[in-house]
Amino acid sequence: MIVAAGQFVVTPDWRTNAQTCVALMAQAASQQASLLVLPEALLARDDNDPHLSVKSAQRLDGGFLTLLCEESRRNTLTTVLTVHVPSTEGRAFNTLVVLRGGKVIAQYAKLHLYDAFNIQESARVDAGDDVAPLIDIEGMKVGLMTCYDLRFPELAMKLALDGAQLLVLPAAWVRGPLKEQHWATLLSARALDTTCYVVAAGECGNKNIGQSRIVDPQGVTLAAAAEAPALIVAEVSEERVAQTRDTLPVLRNRRFAAPRLL
Repeated sequence: MIVAAGQFVVTPDWRTNAQTCVALMAQAASQQASLLVLPEALLARDDNDPHLSVKSAQRLDGGFLTLLCEESRRNTLTTVLTVHVPSTEGRAFNTLVVLRGGKVIAQYAKLHLYDAFNIQESARVDAGDDVAPLIDIEGMKVGLMTCYDLRFPELAMKLALDGAQLLVLPAAWVRGPLKEQHWATLLSARALDTTCYVVAAGECGNKNIGQSRIVDPQGVTLAAAAEAPALIVAEVSEERVAQTRDTLPVLRNRRFAAPRLL
């Protein structure tokens, strides 16, 4: 099947961002994609206000996702992205949502909050408590992760042991020394750790790197974007996963117990 990852610069206006998402959804559908992954925290972003994403939080039935669901009804595309959803006063969950057929068919609150490199996501965001169940796209089992989750191989391994063949990762990967190298290395590592495809979409702009990628189970990059807005596509197959796991049976050969949440 065809999968896609779209990246763009998130603006301070949620309506503008929603229209950009709608346009990318239509573009991906026109290329016969079955899956589109969009970046993390798409409601609003402002370089001068690091908390705008949380301040702009909306419920799942708010205006932003309503517009995206209207577009979702027009095709068979499965779309993955993250938005901030209110929790308590002044706080939110960084919530991955999966759209299909005009509905939210799955959601996942980010487990690992980005308290690193002098940023403290937990100052305004509450962590989730559950690993999301796999979703099915045309018979392929898909595991859900968000941005900083990429640095924790236990989650990717848990999803693979549950049956995932492909991992999705909406992200807003912050620029900084060695950060682009970390991104590329970790995407390939998680693919090789789990013998899964990885479809990662990164927000681009002044503070985030973009660089969306689609990586196959052998760690090979099938498609990649640079720092500018883009839509990338690639073909994935269950056969490639099966062949990789036959010749590189790391899931069977491991000597450690399956990861579990603390």
